Amino acid sequence: MELNRMGSTAGQVITCKAAVAWAPKQPFVIEDIQVAPPLASEVRIKITHTSVCHTDVSVWQIKELVHVFPRIFGHEAAGIVESLGESVTDLQAGDHVIPIFQGECGHCSCCRSSKTNLCEEFVVNPAEGLMMTDRKTRFSIRGQPIFHFMGTSTFSEFTVVHHAQVVKVDPSAPLHSICLLGCGVATGVGAVLKTAKVEAESSVAIFGLGAVGLAVAEGARIAGASKVIGVDINPKKFIKGKLFGLTECLNPLDYGQPIQQVIHQKTDGGVDYSFECVGNVDVMRTAYDSCHKGWGVSVVVGVDTSSRRLLEFNPLELFEGRTWTGTIFGGFKGRSQLPELVDKYMKKELQVDEMITHRLPFLEINEAFKLLIEGNSLRCIMHMPNSGY
Repeated sequence: MELNRMGSTAGQVITCKAAVAWAPKQPFVIEDIQVAPPLASEVRIKITHTSVCHTDVSVWQIKELVHVFPRIFGHEAAGIVESLGESVTDLQAGDHVIPIFQGECGHCSCCRSSKTNLCEEFVVNPAEGLMMTDRKTRFSIRGQPIFHFMGTSTFSEFTVVHHAQVVKVDPSAPLHSICLLGCGVATGVGAVLKTAKVEAESSVAIFGLGAVGLAVAEGARIAGASKVIGVDINPKKFIKGKLFGLTECLNPLDYGQPIQQVIHQKTDGGVDYSFECVGNVDVMRTAYDSCHKGWGVSVVVGVDTSSRRLLEFNPLELFEGRTWTGTIFGGFKGRSQLPELVDKYMKKELQVDEMITHRLPFLEINEAFKLLIEGNSLRCIMHMPNSGY
């Protein structure tokens, strides 16, 4: 399906390739699907590049998280606006955009507040598979509906997204790189700059050195932190970590005592800030305990998708002066603030390309999942057929 800058396919049903998940844990099947035109307030996007995030993997693997199939996953991508539904006035066909799972309606109490990036209308729900406009899907195959994921569904050559989840970006920015700003990079960098507001010369500990953990390290570098400790049980990640500014790397398996005690000894009582980027309640607890009494702040970045979701916590610990908080999408208001990160990347103030370990054709999506699951990639960028980019 060819696309020109004038949106010549507007109003038509488009047949294109998509990776369809027919059941949990089953390999993705490349199918010819139909994508309906956008309704009012919606945008149809030609996806040029997309990546696999751990959230895609986790939800795809756990039946309890997503009850309905078939489904089109994917939420870390970039592309070009193909056509617009009625009432969308801030975009036009041909715009370069990043679809985002964390929407920004712009008028609810949360969107009007400078204290949060949450949106009352666009609540993140991985199990949701319908468009909020009419509670239906825009995808189908042989007449059968295909469900959406995170409001984005980027494992398709074309997708339909509510305009509150579409960020217009600098057209000179390479889509094959800035697609990572749709989730992992923004989440990690924002956790430092927006949520924790790390100051220069601070000490930081990062638990989990995947793409999000490295993005936290990048945020700490930008913030001017003086000590940045990376913690992971896979020492292979330390080499890459040091490229992102880690000053020290710790493997808990190398010590005969809890790693939080090691960190206390190395930092005179604990770090100023800690970030949990694994999604494990035990690691969350350890990250909190690694902070200094009196002022330490621990930020939960990872999402525990297991059935073990309870943290053991004594309320009396709150009197020790530590703060425990979480972050979603790094605290960024997507539509209004994500362009800031694109600008930083274009000015070479933000490392993004360094996180890309593999590039594959979209048709090899199962290999991209395998690479991430086996721990052999940070981010694998897949380019769509005939993307032209």
